[in-house]
Amino acid sequence: MTNESSMNEVQEPISTAPAEVRQIIERVWQVEKGRLDKKSLSHINDDILKIVKEVVQ
Repeated sequence: MTNESSMNEVQEPISTAPAEVRQIIERVWQVEKGRLDKKSLSHINDDILKIVKEVVQ
């Protein structure tokens, strides 16, 4: 298995997910990336819950 096909296999559930799910994944990824950039040790659970509630409404 090539590296590219392996990457496609990993990303397939995301690329085929409904728009709302992709939006949640993207927003959570952005929050987590920001936390890692700042080396933040705070909990992300509240942020994830907020994102899910906003997208579901």
